[in-house]
Amino acid sequence: MDKNFYEKVFSEKRLEKYFLRYGDTEKAMTHYQCNIELSEAFYPCISTFEVVFRNAVSRELSVLFGREDWYAVFSTTPGLTGLNKYISQANKQIVVRKEYSSPSKIIAELTLGFWVSLFNVEYERILWKDLRRVFPNMPKQARQRKKVAPPLNRFRAFRNRIFHHEPISWNPDKLVQIHEEILTVMDWMNKDIPVWIAPFDRFDAVFHIVEKKLKT
Repeated sequence: MDKNFYEKVFSEKRLEKYFLRYGDTEKAMTHYQCNIELSEAFYPCISTFEVVFRNAVSRELSVLFGREDWYAVFSTTPGLTGLNKYISQANKQIVVRKEYSSPSKIIAELTLGFWVSLFNVEYERILWKDLRRVFPNMPKQARQRKKVAPPLNRFRAFRNRIFHHEPISWNPDKLVQIHEEILTVMDWMNKDIPVWIAPFDRFDAVFHIVEKKLKT
C-alpha cells in the first residue's frame, strides 16, 4: 500500500506530520499504528479514572446539598448558575434517547469537562471545602484546589485527544509521566484502585513494545 492509499483513507492532513517526520511511508505508518496502540493501552487507566472521579465528586455533592439530585439546585444557587448549562445538555441527550431522566442517568451523561470544571478557581469558595474530601489520601499539606485542578485539566485534555483519535506519541516521556500521574490521582481518591487496575493496565508493556518499533 502506498502513500496515496493511506492519505485517501485516513486523510492527508491527519498523516501530514508523520510523513514530514520520516519521509518514508512504511516508517510513517508504523508510527501512526503505534499511536493507535498507545491510545488503546491508555483506555483502562483513563476510563477507570473518569468513572471513579465522577462518582466520588457526585457523592460529596450529594452530602453538601443533602439530596441525590444535587444538580437541581444549580439554577438557583448564586455562583453555580453557570453550571446549569451542563445539566440541561445532559437532560437533552437523555430525552433524545427517549429514556427517563434520573440522578444516575444525569451523572453518567455529564461530561468530564463538567466534573473537572467544578475545581476551577471560580467555584473554590463554594465547593472546595467539600470537594477536597474526594481526595482523602492526598498529602494534607498539598491538598489544595490549585494543586488538584492542573492534573485534572491535563487528564481531560489528554483524554479528549485519545477519544478524538489525535496524536499522543510525539513525546514518549510525557506519556509515561501522565500515566503515572493518573495512577497517583486515583491513589489520592482510593488506594485500592491502582491495585485493582494493575492486572489489566497494559500501558507499560505496550509502551516498551512501541518504543522498540519506533527506534528501528
